[in-house]
Amino acid sequence: MLYDVAVVGSGFSAIAVTIHLLRLLPSSASITVVGDDPGFGRGTAYRTEFYVHRLNVPAGRMSVLPEEPDDFVQWLERHGRQATADGFASRGDYGLYLRDRLAALLRDDDRRARFDFIKAKVTNCVQCNDAGMVFHLNNGAELRARNVVLCLGVGNADLPLERGKIEAGAEKRIVRNPWRLSWLSKVGRGDRICILGSGLTMIDQVLALRVHGHRGPIRVLSRRGLLPRAHAPAGERSPPLQTELAPSRSISALLSGFRRQVRSGADWRGLMDGLRPITQGLWQSLTRDERARFLRHGLAWWNAHRHRIAPEVAARFDALRKDGIVIVHAGFLEAIEEDARGASVSYRERQSGRHLSFNADWIVNCTGMERAGVAHSPLLQHMQRQGLITPDALGLGLSVDAASRVLGRNEEPQPGLYAVGALTAGQFWEITAVPDIRVQAQAVAGAIASILRGEVRS
Repeated sequence: MLYDVAVVGSGFSAIAVTIHLLRLLPSSASITVVGDDPGFGRGTAYRTEFYVHRLNVPAGRMSVLPEEPDDFVQWLERHGRQATADGFASRGDYGLYLRDRLAALLRDDDRRARFDFIKAKVTNCVQCNDAGMVFHLNNGAELRARNVVLCLGVGNADLPLERGKIEAGAEKRIVRNPWRLSWLSKVGRGDRICILGSGLTMIDQVLALRVHGHRGPIRVLSRRGLLPRAHAPAGERSPPLQTELAPSRSISALLSGFRRQVRSGADWRGLMDGLRPITQGLWQSLTRDERARFLRHGLAWWNAHRHRIAPEVAARFDALRKDGIVIVHAGFLEAIEEDARGASVSYRERQSGRHLSFNADWIVNCTGMERAGVAHSPLLQHMQRQGLITPDALGLGLSVDAASRVLGRNEEPQPGLYAVGALTAGQFWEITAVPDIRVQAQAVAGAIASILRGEVRS
């Protein structure tokens, strides 16, 4: 069968695109989603069942429908959840909301487009031209589609250490992917935990350990020791503040304007929130060298201040630090070895340069998600070799244009081929959170709907 649209992927980007396609496409159209995740749309982030895992964005900004901002809050109310637009709902509830939103559309058999879900992985592309695209699947089948939306996301980042620096005997103590939560059942109540990375994933795993009954010491090691900042309590939040931009829009000029306003008493959180409407435009105004400089020197600080955590989550984590249960180290991992006391973690302290070590029963990789790119996906690697896609110059996913159309070897848009989500960070930068992805997903679905209705030529 030749589908009008194929969505490749099974995380939030894929379900957002699918929801908007179902809302916008005529009943005569056909849609297929190809992915191997049984929890379609919930992905890693929204599949968790731990109540302590909270959204990092207030519920009032988490509707999957940009034109209906209260949709998620109303869902929470209908399901008896205690939530307000300013509150931070559980991530598990958000996954259920996405499932229900999709299910409601699928129940409308008479008016919606045909929809098929194919549980498989796409392995390679054998045709990409004006007549459509043909893909091979790992189940031996062939997929044909006039339009394709790549929603592949990114994988879990690897340990920041060469394998030669990890002793073979210590491997059994390393949790390389903490989102496979079965590892928690192996942890003893008093086991010593080392978490590599100090971002949002680390916070999630610390809280999950506590819920699971762990009461032992936890050491956190990252290069800078920076921790995610907290949102202000609902009653103390400042409205978004207008950001001062110099005519050059340089990063240094932007920071200078930030500092002036903070010295004058402005809440830095309001300044960061004021950046949201202009972040993509600001990023696109930077030269390649300026972007590279930001990635080298400013990214860690941006992540800590931009991607904040719920106040109640911050309070739980701060209490663990105050009690000495969680200790944060800033340094560079050098080796992981096995000894009589478990695994020995060696690192170089950031400030002093001293070579230090400590022992742990478990070493958990919480360095976050890898930077969006081609290496994690055999499909993207195959398409690159064919010249169907071009990696972003700074390794931020794929080269796409302002309409999220994928650019080929000659920097020309490939007919009917789009990308959504983290794969488009090179063009849009701020494209990993729900408020941004939902707008992009709606725009791509709208463009495809217009093509299928014959309003524009592909």
